[in-house]
Amino acid sequence: MTLSAALSFDIKAVDVASNARRGTLQTGHGRVETPTFMAVGTRATVTGLTPADLADIGAQVVLGNTYHLMLRPGPELFRRVGGIHAFMGWSGPVLTDSGGYQIFSLAEDRTLSERGARFRSYTDQRMHMLSPERSIEMQTAIGSDIMMVLDVCVDSRSDEATLRDAMERTHRWAKRSLDARTNPAQALFAIVQGGVRRELRKESAGVLTAMPFDGFAIGGLAVGDARAEREDMTHFSAELLPRDRPRYLMGVGTPADLLEAIAAGVDMFDCILPTHLAWQGTAFTGTGRVRLTRGPNAQADVPLDAECTCSTCRLYSRAYLHHLFKCSEPLGPRLVSLHNLHHYHALMAEARRAIEAGTYAAFAKRKLEAIDRHEHSTKRFGADVAVAAS
Repeated sequence: MTLSAALSFDIKAVDVASNARRGTLQTGHGRVETPTFMAVGTRATVTGLTPADLADIGAQVVLGNTYHLMLRPGPELFRRVGGIHAFMGWSGPVLTDSGGYQIFSLAEDRTLSERGARFRSYTDQRMHMLSPERSIEMQTAIGSDIMMVLDVCVDSRSDEATLRDAMERTHRWAKRSLDARTNPAQALFAIVQGGVRRELRKESAGVLTAMPFDGFAIGGLAVGDARAEREDMTHFSAELLPRDRPRYLMGVGTPADLLEAIAAGVDMFDCILPTHLAWQGTAFTGTGRVRLTRGPNAQADVPLDAECTCSTCRLYSRAYLHHLFKCSEPLGPRLVSLHNLHHYHALMAEARRAIEAGTYAAFAKRKLEAIDRHEHSTKRFGADVAVAAS
């Protein structure tokens, strides 16, 4: 279904035993097969990796951070070079977040008002105002394919008054963001808030879906909530969103989180975990996480994951990777980043095939049974099997 001049979204298949759906999202810089995981390129780079690396591992979308890119290099440079695609050498789709989470994380260093968030830059100590209009102006300069409205993010388990205040301001800011959009070729997504309270989530979805947004995100999760609460809110919120628009779960999570959210009918994901944990020496595998800095890996002449086809697993042993981390060689984090993102994208490709076959629920149950207990809850798929972490 065509939504606007910015993008189109078509659902190709829905799983028979869950709400998982298989679709295609057409943007100005190419088609995206959903469900999809977006590689986080905060400062116009996925740390340690090149655009060619990302293409090789199956990345379809790169996510940029409006807050950081506003401070460095700034909008003028993006306007001069023609946007982020030319700047970073990535020809595929780009989504930019709005800076809302950074406002949340700067609680001690910013002042929040109806106008926006006033904060001090970490680059030059100057004061800046990030308003809904300023966020859209910056994202327009960046030239992303999908922009996000500026929202107010708070701890998801805050009291009802705090959650309501943040939610209602998010609604007002969403309208201002919509009014500020000037480029019809850039899609704009709204963000449903409301913490872990169902009545607020329902109200937020009702207000935002009445506005002409191109897609909808579920925000404000993985910020204080327990896993069971997050899963419940994801399922509940996804059911409130239009079937014909893409659904995006922001900032969540582990492979198990993604499997659960796909079953809820979510189409798009992002999270820093694959690269963030790679730089700490942790790899994701089909049977849970592997901490490469642990002693037993020093003599492990086996790949990270025997089932993985990435270049790291084909060419290097756990022992070699352990050695790189112990020597503080930057090649270690790079190789594990390549593996982790390959693992995430391969999981998305498997999920898409399972949905097409009508077997997603069984596929997800089997995958979750193989992942160690600390990474997931399998209550929705009737499984309770765990494998110890390496």
